Amino acid sequence: MAPVKQKKKNKKKPLNKAKKLAKNKEKKRVNAVPLDPEAIDCDWWDTFWLRNSSPSVPSDEDYAFKHFFRASKTTFSYICSLVREDLISRPPSGLINIEGRLLSVEKQVAIALRRLASGDSQVSVGAAFGVGQSTVSQVTWRFIEALEERAKHHLRWPDSDRIEEIKSKFEEMYGLPNCCGAIDTTHIIMTLPAVQASDDWCDQEKNYSMFLQGVFDHEMRFLNMVTGWPGGMTVSKLLKFSGFFKLCENAQILDGNPKTLSQGAQIREYVVGGISYPLLPWLITPHDSDHPSDSMVAFNERHEKVRSVAATAFQQLKGSWRILSKVMWRPDRRKLPSIILVCCLLHNIIIDCGDYLQEDVPLSGHHDSGYADRYCKQTEPLGSELRGCLTEHLLR
Repeated sequence: MAPVKQKKKNKKKPLNKAKKLAKNKEKKRVNAVPLDPEAIDCDWWDTFWLRNSSPSVPSDEDYAFKHFFRASKTTFSYICSLVREDLISRPPSGLINIEGRLLSVEKQVAIALRRLASGDSQVSVGAAFGVGQSTVSQVTWRFIEALEERAKHHLRWPDSDRIEEIKSKFEEMYGLPNCCGAIDTTHIIMTLPAVQASDDWCDQEKNYSMFLQGVFDHEMRFLNMVTGWPGGMTVSKLLKFSGFFKLCENAQILDGNPKTLSQGAQIREYVVGGISYPLLPWLITPHDSDHPSDSMVAFNERHEKVRSVAATAFQQLKGSWRILSKVMWRPDRRKLPSIILVCCLLHNIIIDCGDYLQEDVPLSGHHDSGYADRYCKQTEPLGSELRGCLTEHLLR
């Protein structure tokens, strides 16, 4: 028995040593790469601009940068600072360019932004940067995970001081007192494999889609958003399933200082929405009448100007981050909400950083082209009373 045991022992020793040596060698190799400046692809922008310049690209370098990545160089650097720790702490395996150099954090962020901004295929984006399709896929998803976690502070309900500023601006610009925002929805269209293509996801236009609902301030900044719900449901049902609805119903938001109008009526805080939404004490929809009075028409005109802030914001969002405006080919429905959220975060970051929104970027048509609003008949008395007070106020 003893010789047999000794024989087994001798076999294990060299095997264990070999494994340890291999692991140590691999560990040293991974740790050593980032320490060599020559091994990191730091001149990616010059190479990218040279490779992708064309008559349609601005000749000015700063404008060209924003053309490709939707952010100025200053905003781009800020975005990199948000995700840098996450991208460095999880060193990529095999994320190298065709010259064998490790991708810098800046180039990883640029690849992800270009994928989201252009909506081009992973193959096309990879060719633009000199990397493979799998690298684009890895880099983009790692960026999305990082920004989703690190940029939460760019999308939250405002504090009381900020709300007062928003209400003041809406009244100054559009004449509606104590208005806190505009709410709207848009569809993110996708194709689904037959096994996942249920009627829930098939919307009124026979497209498979996912809803995105947003509440916006006067600067087209997202104050609240919800996504992940099937495009086949009604807007009123989407609202009731949203966290925003629960917050409003429980008086956790839109429960600030009321405003006393000249006629003595008190107006609570509210948002405005289109005819697809129910008329609620905190959500005001336009008058719907076959024979509207002059006061109703006047109110509806003001209401539409405020509501159009949300529509324009969605045009800007889907024009800037065109991955949302193109038909997504068989997306992972569990990951798609994260992609949508990150595009909304990027939209807000650009505004928060004082970066300008490009005028030539928004979609030329409606953000939900081909979709007609479906009228919601639900009306609550307190909502009708508030709308009446606002209508009377605008006549004075």
